[in-house]
Amino acid sequence: MSGTYLGMPSFPVAAREAVHNPTLRANLRHATHTIRDKRALAVAELEDFAKLREAGKQIKDHTLRHLDRYLVQLEAAVTAAGGSVHWAADAAEANRIVADLVKATGEREVVKVKSMATQEIGLNEALEAEGIVAYETDLAELIVQLGDDRPSHILVPAIHRNRDEIRDIFTRRMADWGRGAPDGLTDSPAELAEAARLHLREKFLRAKVGVSGTNFMVAETGTMVVLESEGNGRMCLTLPDTLISVAGIEKVVPTWRDLEVFLQTLPRSSTAERMNPYTSMWTGTRDGDGPRTFHLVLLDNGRTRTLADDVGRQALRCIRCSACLNVCPVYERAGGHAYGSVYPGPIGAILSPQLRGTGSEIDASLPYASTLCGACYEVCPVAIDIPEVLVHLREKVVEQGGKGHRREKAAMKAATWVLNHPGALAAAERAASKTRGLHPKKPPGAGAWTGTRELPQMPATSFRDWWKKNRT
Repeated sequence: MSGTYLGMPSFPVAAREAVHNPTLRANLRHATHTIRDKRALAVAELEDFAKLREAGKQIKDHTLRHLDRYLVQLEAAVTAAGGSVHWAADAAEANRIVADLVKATGEREVVKVKSMATQEIGLNEALEAEGIVAYETDLAELIVQLGDDRPSHILVPAIHRNRDEIRDIFTRRMADWGRGAPDGLTDSPAELAEAARLHLREKFLRAKVGVSGTNFMVAETGTMVVLESEGNGRMCLTLPDTLISVAGIEKVVPTWRDLEVFLQTLPRSSTAERMNPYTSMWTGTRDGDGPRTFHLVLLDNGRTRTLADDVGRQALRCIRCSACLNVCPVYERAGGHAYGSVYPGPIGAILSPQLRGTGSEIDASLPYASTLCGACYEVCPVAIDIPEVLVHLREKVVEQGGKGHRREKAAMKAATWVLNHPGALAAAERAASKTRGLHPKKPPGAGAWTGTRELPQMPATSFRDWWKKNRT
């Protein structure tokens, strides 16, 4: 994933710093509670939402089981419609393909639709290294880019910023990237949006190359689908001469009819809207309408490996609605940056370690970035059982070892032996009861547990001895 996240500390370290930032916590609490409350109302309007949820799950699972067939069908349909398909095994290959396609046009700048896939592979940084400037056109992504920041939310990348901070960023940095902010800019949402509109309009009108992701790809027709709320996507997808779309291979759906389900569940789960404001669909190229050249880059980057895991593969159902982030008590307090990935929150805690592996400190810690309360599963529009996958990944992290996990494994092995030998267990219980006055309140090596909990007081008599005395 993006190089901007390399070298970040483990989740507990990053979260400990984040929770002591009162401005961050206030921004997150206000935003997540507002979105979650609106979503609940929007979902409640549909009496059959539970059935739509199950249908979405079934469509995704069916597609993942037959992904090889649908990807081949998609490639044939895109090619027949006048587009070109490129296959990228990893981030480096995807970046190289996109950079070469842009350079082939002779251009040195691109406009971008908000895209998780391009953030995942660090495309902006890769293009910069090739002398190509990528302009983010989504309002929140623009705020992040101008502020030399990182996204912290799937739907609202600048959720950690308030209006005062956004005004200051626009005032300080807009002129460095193009048209500057107007004099006397206030923190009024209308003024901020107008400043962004004027800044971006000149980029839309001169851009010759657009870069996008996709929300869905229809295998039977080769159609790409992008959902967005601001209209910037429509500009990027229709005005440039060349359009390059980067999409994870899991984004394919078999038929147009399958879109019916997701076009109902995604808007309500993400922006709490009955219908998405801008839904753009395009199939290859057409003379006099939209880009004259279309390229689709199909990205693996760990997805095939994830698909091979019977439990973990359900993470690939994700439609990037961000509902799980907005109800997560951990995300609300720690924020998105603590996850060290473009995929924060509960879905990031199961997706990032599978796409990247658990070899790094940050990825090994992500499966533990949860209370396992299950709120994320309850709101997921495709019924991803995130707690199940978290526990599954924790098991994998333990199995791969590490200093702390070796101690835990040794302790469990000793406990297993004691529990399998009743005499030894009874002797240990009696010894523990007789020496209870000497027990430390915080046993060595258990600080992660006792730091926020009190150990129960040891009884004077074990239950085994009490039973013998009173019930036999």
